[in-house]
Amino acid sequence: MPSTATLSRTLKLPSLVIFGLAYLTPLIVLGIFGVIASETGGASASAYLIALLAMLFTANSYGRMAAAYPVAGSAYTYVRKTIDGRVGFLVGWATMLDYLFLPMVIWLIGGSYLQAQFPAVPMPLWILGFIVLTTILNIIGIKVADRVNLVLMSFQILVIVFFVALSIASVSSGLGAGALVSASPFTGIGANPAGIAAGAAIAAYSFLGFDAVTTLTEETVEPRRTVPKAIMLIALIGGGIFVVVAYTVQLVHPGGVFENSDAAGFEIAQHIGGNLFGAIFLAALVIAQFTSGIAAQAAGSRLLFAMGRDGVLPRGFFGKLNQRWSTPVFSILAIAAVGLIAMFMDVATSTSFINFGAFIAFIMVNVSVIVYWARQRREGKKLNALLYVLCPAIGVLVIAFLLTQLDAHAVAIGSIWLVIGAAILGFTTRGFKSQPSQMALEGIDGAS
Repeated sequence: MPSTATLSRTLKLPSLVIFGLAYLTPLIVLGIFGVIASETGGASASAYLIALLAMLFTANSYGRMAAAYPVAGSAYTYVRKTIDGRVGFLVGWATMLDYLFLPMVIWLIGGSYLQAQFPAVPMPLWILGFIVLTTILNIIGIKVADRVNLVLMSFQILVIVFFVALSIASVSSGLGAGALVSASPFTGIGANPAGIAAGAAIAAYSFLGFDAVTTLTEETVEPRRTVPKAIMLIALIGGGIFVVVAYTVQLVHPGGVFENSDAAGFEIAQHIGGNLFGAIFLAALVIAQFTSGIAAQAAGSRLLFAMGRDGVLPRGFFGKLNQRWSTPVFSILAIAAVGLIAMFMDVATSTSFINFGAFIAFIMVNVSVIVYWARQRREGKKLNALLYVLCPAIGVLVIAFLLTQLDAHAVAIGSIWLVIGAAILGFTTRGFKSQPSQMALEGIDGAS
């Protein structure tokens, strides 16, 4: 049997939190503010608050599984170890929709922003620039990417702080709602429960990525304690930013009527800070896409590495680490190659299906926690039923609801992807009769 490839443990809690926030991209709350405000009738703060509460249940489940199985692989590993290797393969395959294609979407959006400002430069060049820079940083190592993320995240947060401060100044001068304390960002203008629920489903997409830190478990110091803390902190900090920003910006522009809801954030930036701040805001959006791209490519490559090491993907390609940098170089390059597809796609098409895989993973991780609780109970070990049964059960119901909110196009593409995965699994396991190939993980700290 080949020796088990392992990653170097260098990351601590602050680095994981920064990585997760970079993946979330806090500035996205302004990028899609108009869409959510329009959907909720101006109750965007309620939408984000509901989404935050909903995501905390699933964040709890990821934390429980990360403590039980501190190895790379995220949902794929948790389901394989608690339920069944074949189910784990299908969950990993579904998750690839998110992890494999999300970097492509991020680079495409970043290229779109830049191409709009510099139309003389072809969009493929911007996309190629994103891919080359993020790939080099991720190949050199997660520590280097971590330092770059820290600098760029600091700028992103600074812009958010200025946006909120300018919004407060604008409202204090009598514009917008005219008062800093108001229920309107939560109640909206002509809002209804159905609209707020639909807005919460959209807002939940902003949280995709809090789970990504689990793919760095093998590079984390004391992962059983550090990763669960990081997951909850990322969800809480990210959600807190989303609610506060939505609240203050909704005060500037009560209601959900915009000339162009897709560009509402940029329009409000110009309104509260003039053309200069509008330009800074656009620069921050591009930087946010860059930092998010670093995190997304790193996370996706770790999933491919875990599946390659287990032999469910070609081990000689995906399951190898570079001796110099101790990074899964071939998996990183595979993510980069997929990113090149962005040159031939538009944002609407590329974003239509990635959430399908994420929601499937969320549901199955919640189920895994319940199965893990039942298994431990049979072995005479008592675990907290609130954290291991009730919270995951609520998480399943919430995410299942969000899954029903995806458009038919996303569901169709996601279902086709799952059918392809099932066909591959059926072929490699001789009609599902045997378990998928896997590597022995006893040599990895905490594996069981």
